[in-house]
Amino acid sequence: MARRARSLLALLLLALQGGAALRSPLAALKRLKETTRSFSNECLGTTRPVIPIDSSDFALDIRMPGVTPKQSDTYFCMSMRLPVDEEAFVIDFKPRASMDTVHHMLLFGCNMPSSTGSYWFCDEGTCTDKANILYAWARNAPPTRLPKGVGFRVGGETGSKYFVLQVHYGDISAFRDNHKDCSGVSLHLTRVPQPLIAGMYLMMAVDTVIPPGEKVVNSDISCHYKTYPMHVFAYRVHTHHLGKVVSGYRVRSGQWTLIGRQSPQLPQAFYPVEHPVEVSFGDILAARCVFTGEGRTEATHIGGTSSDEMCNLYIMYYMEAKHAVSFMTCTQNVAPDIFRTAPPEASIPIAVKPDMVMMHGHHKEAENKDKTALLQQPKKEEEEVLDQDFHVEEALDWPGVYLLPGQVSGVALDPNNNLVIFHRGDHVWDGNSFDSKFVYQQRGLGPIEEDTILIIDPNNAAVLQSSGKNLFYLPHGLSIDKDGNYWVTDVALHQVFKLDPNSKGPLLILGRSMQPGSDQNHFCQPTDVAVDPGTGAIYVSDGYCNSRIVQFSPSGEFVTQWGEGTSGRGPKPGQFSVPHSLALVPHLGQLCVADRENGRIQCFKTDTKEFVREIKHAAFGRNVFAISYIPGLLFAVNGKPYFRDQEPLQGFVMNFSSGEIIDVFKPVRKHFDMPHDIVASEDGTVYIGDAHTNTVWKFTLTEKMEHRSVKKAGIEVQEIKAEAVAETKMENKPTSSELQKMQEKQKLIKEPGSGVPVVLITTLLVIPVVVLLAIAIFIRWKKSRAFGDSEHKLEASSGRVLGRFRGKGSGGLNLGNFFASRKGYSRKGFDRLSTEGSDHEKEEDDGSESEEEYSAPLPTPAPSAS
Repeated sequence: MARRARSLLALLLLALQGGAALRSPLAALKRLKETTRSFSNECLGTTRPVIPIDSSDFALDIRMPGVTPKQSDTYFCMSMRLPVDEEAFVIDFKPRASMDTVHHMLLFGCNMPSSTGSYWFCDEGTCTDKANILYAWARNAPPTRLPKGVGFRVGGETGSKYFVLQVHYGDISAFRDNHKDCSGVSLHLTRVPQPLIAGMYLMMAVDTVIPPGEKVVNSDISCHYKTYPMHVFAYRVHTHHLGKVVSGYRVRSGQWTLIGRQSPQLPQAFYPVEHPVEVSFGDILAARCVFTGEGRTEATHIGGTSSDEMCNLYIMYYMEAKHAVSFMTCTQNVAPDIFRTAPPEASIPIAVKPDMVMMHGHHKEAENKDKTALLQQPKKEEEEVLDQDFHVEEALDWPGVYLLPGQVSGVALDPNNNLVIFHRGDHVWDGNSFDSKFVYQQRGLGPIEEDTILIIDPNNAAVLQSSGKNLFYLPHGLSIDKDGNYWVTDVALHQVFKLDPNSKGPLLILGRSMQPGSDQNHFCQPTDVAVDPGTGAIYVSDGYCNSRIVQFSPSGEFVTQWGEGTSGRGPKPGQFSVPHSLALVPHLGQLCVADRENGRIQCFKTDTKEFVREIKHAAFGRNVFAISYIPGLLFAVNGKPYFRDQEPLQGFVMNFSSGEIIDVFKPVRKHFDMPHDIVASEDGTVYIGDAHTNTVWKFTLTEKMEHRSVKKAGIEVQEIKAEAVAETKMENKPTSSELQKMQEKQKLIKEPGSGVPVVLITTLLVIPVVVLLAIAIFIRWKKSRAFGDSEHKLEASSGRVLGRFRGKGSGGLNLGNFFASRKGYSRKGFDRLSTEGSDHEKEEDDGSESEEEYSAPLPTPAPSAS
């Protein structure tokens, strides 16, 4: 028993210190001798770590003191003492790190760091006492945001006296110039007591044994909760190589409520919960880790090395200050029988795409390979003929992706083609926002105190103008009419606003403030607005709790409404399940609606409200969140996949006439989590705002990719053609007329029975090839006669020429082999980094295990109200 207690204590310390607490016998030799900070010129600004904000608040800049890692997978730690003795509260975190150099960062609070040096190798440990994780940052993961009024208590008699920063440098190729790195995190602290105190609840397995070769092994943890209520707002999972999914739940009266579910092979930062969960006295907290023993020849136990395993769920919560407990643990399974009724999702591994796994910074290489494969492989579509004239990709030089406002609910373009963003500031739509009658429950927070509408320069992402302060509670939809007026919806206020961007007050308000309803004067969580440029008619999609489209006159008088809720399995025309986004097609007199939960787009005549057609594709999955129209083209974004669904989150470009998909796209930097709104300009530039990652992406025309697979008389002819159409930095982008010419060309090729154009195009392509081949053979023949080259050389050379024209020649450039042959691109060490997204593990040997990539479906997201 005493031995088990000692093991448990060691594991607990290991978990609290991010898996970096084990010391090796060589640790003393690795200790860095610097005892004072010496900042290089590249670290200017970090010499003043304490920055006063006002009489009660100050910022603390915690940075690496100019380090240069010499080996990949280096973990450096540094400490900073809290500059005040009295009690203070951490209320915000801002990462100061480059995604090109830093794999992840962890920030701990403790009373005594493991070293007094300016920085040290983390395998010496982080803290000598209990270390509480306060913050985690990792590439491709959402930032940690504390709810308003919530803070981590530090200093004073009971709070941590030191902060310890752990930085993991994965791939050090960025340090070839030996520059100094000053990555870290800035904290906003206040001396003002916070009404809500943040804390950490650690659920950790200690007895799990994973038999070798076993395909699926479950590790379960459960404890009775026996203290004052805690409110969960974020979570973090952690295993080593064999973990496939970690899930956490609150169990109350037999009902399972999801806290968080994530693959531990993704970046192991803190992820916001889909819907905040309150845990009260008498509830049971339950967690399950799913492992596989395949590839192992010996049993795997819980431990601190990379050949061992861990099963940890970190739950970040807040409590009322007078009852607050900063740290709690659960290391047992006191209620094993309840797992018989656990949701099936808890036992299903999450498939992780290779480009989402952190691999020494080689994600970029993987992405480039994926793009190359996309160009070289035919896309499987319903049509036999595919001509992809329209292709968009992320504008990688656009810095707007790092703006990080609040939850981005709406994006639009003003008459000057500037991007306009509508965001929620520090307000969040969660499970506590509304009661069962859709009445907003957080009025006490007051309206959002920062500007919620940002005008962004489309070229450099500079904020040109901002407005919307103290007007909104939960922003949602945004559109801009031909006169430049903003039309916005607020789901908490249940209202629609018309705003002049140059004046402070609303020009028109529709609906009753904080009063949900379904009559002519009320809305219930309206989602979007569209204004007809010809007639001035106003259309409102209403909404989350009503299933209708409401039309108003230009002055705001009710005109009519149509639509009803979905009944039965197959939704009928005119039935909606969350009409979420609107797009007008003025020249055709149509209004299209993103019928979100039915996973389709419905279009209606604006004059008669008659149903015209439905656009629905399997690639949409079960949700269509937003749509945007430009002449001839319809853009859309879908939602998170459900269980057993394989459709990824992505954007779509469709031919509006036929409704077919002609291109799909997704970002390279970061990833979609909840792409909430989309807007396209007539030059083909597309912007997408994400409500979960608080990010806006810009996509532009990049290349025209044509891939035709034409079946004629049983003979399949395939052609691949890449032709530059526009680059990211082109000054003169294609106009709408040019886009229409592209579409007319596409239509010409796709029209049934249009055999003549296909023959003509094929002939035009073949003639230059034949001429070039003839020239090449003639030149080679002349050289052969002049220099006595043998016949087999001529044949080999001709084969190379032919191969290059076909794109398959031995002399062609293989990007995969090219990168694999470069120095520093070996696969050594990939296993460790790709499976350990956040916590430092001590390696016992250099061997790496192969991992089976599960093809399990992605999890079902909790019903989203964003």
